Amino acid sequence: MKLKKLLAMVLILSCFFIFFLGMGSSAFAEEEYIYVSCMGNLEFFNAHKFGWKWGGERLGVKTTYVGPAEYDLNAMVAAFDRAIAKQPKGIVVFAVESVLIPSINKAAAAGIPVVTILGDLPNSKRLAFVGSHQYTLGFLGGQKLAQALGGKGKVAVLSIPGVKMFDDREEGFRAAFKDSAGISVVQVGDTKADTVTAINVAKSIMLRHPDLAGFACTDSTGGIGSATAAEETGKAGTVKIISMDRNSDVLQKIQKGVITGTVVQNDASMAYWALLVLYNHVHNQAPLTSNNQAAKVSSEPDVVYTSVNYADKSNLKFFLEANKMY
Repeated sequence: MKLKKLLAMVLILSCFFIFFLGMGSSAFAEEEYIYVSCMGNLEFFNAHKFGWKWGGERLGVKTTYVGPAEYDLNAMVAAFDRAIAKQPKGIVVFAVESVLIPSINKAAAAGIPVVTILGDLPNSKRLAFVGSHQYTLGFLGGQKLAQALGGKGKVAVLSIPGVKMFDDREEGFRAAFKDSAGISVVQVGDTKADTVTAINVAKSIMLRHPDLAGFACTDSTGGIGSATAAEETGKAGTVKIISMDRNSDVLQKIQKGVITGTVVQNDASMAYWALLVLYNHVHNQAPLTSNNQAAKVSSEPDVVYTSVNYADKSNLKFFLEANKMY
């Protein structure tokens, strides 16, 4: 009899536990966090969208992704302003250019914390930046290219000169090459983030330097452009190529042996960590003062660098499987 009562009590407590657990997971279901971006039509952002949604499900909050499909900053600013009008608990923004600073500051003035992602605008009133350390992306790529070349050869950089994040990546590549006295950078090509342009620029460089040994690419456009140029000129596999990011077209070129490998940003996780920074700012601020808000202080990190990874034939299938999932 006592055993039956004990089992009944355990069952009742279990029901209460499940009920309150369910209540806890949905307690903030009406809270909305908005990711404002542009170029959402690019496969690169699929992982961000996935990580953003996945994070919302884990934390039990509503996550929304907005912004133009193309590189349209006017439309992006308009999307940002509409997001502010909704008074969400927080906003994540792809801080691609300084034109977004007034919107970030406007959100902050309205009491909405903003986290920049991928790119940063530290002169704005953003709460924090979450993303890759751009120099480190390039440095790892430079190490991998130097290794593939055996420490010697002429190299060209394909980039988007004048854009800070890409300039920082180029700087990282060059720093890694300094450890290999036999490597020299003979030219920097501007792809203008356009695949057709990247192919033509890569071909022009290869024509000017017929003994070119490799391409260092600061984004996936450069990777695909140089890979296509190598294929069309009969130098696939001979000219070593290090790309950036884990787009399926880049991964497929690795599979074919045209691209040596690619530096991978922690994209899906990046969106999740950006959401965590906002969520913890709203719910879990450590008591730096007796009243952080009144004291106008912040108790969370203002910069979160996510890990840098590398994809080649050894781990390629896992990235391809993830791309299908995204």
